[in-house]
Amino acid sequence: AILNKPDRQLSEGSLETERLLAQLLCQYQNTPGGLLPLLQDIQEDLGFIPPESIPGIAEVMNLSAAEVHGVVSFYHDFSTRPGGRHCLQVCVAESCQAVGGRELARVARETLGVEFDEVTADGAVELKKVHCLGNCACSPSVRIDNETYARLDAAQLQVLIADLLTRENTA
Repeated sequence: AILNKPDRQLSEGSLETERLLAQLLCQYQNTPGGLLPLLQDIQEDLGFIPPESIPGIAEVMNLSAAEVHGVVSFYHDFSTRPGGRHCLQVCVAESCQAVGGRELARVARETLGVEFDEVTADGAVELKKVHCLGNCACSPSVRIDNETYARLDAAQLQVLIADLLTRENTA
């Protein structure tokens, strides 16, 4: 199998990860335009796209590693490193900035104690900035995991973060 070659061993290493990747590669191998759905499934199942898997993905999809890397690095929903157990995305697009988005970004960074593209020390929350959540009419907006929250102010965001951390600590 492509992922079992010694030069393609995944640093995250588990046999379960290798099997999942091999299964997904087989599933999408002959699918025209299958790269994006393949990458989405890998991201969904593993929480990231292991960089070591890019050559194998490229080979199976009949693309260059540079093409696969280009797609992975272009879309903000893809990551090449494990993230937090939860993801807080703060919209930094113009519409959100015009009505308080910068304040939400500041509050998120200060409350979590991390900068954008960092994960809290306990691994609970990754903070990401996005350039649009598709919710411009209801700015400013954030998304926590798959739930979008609109027309927020700083106090409301602090409550959302506190609730998230409380749920995380009681789980």
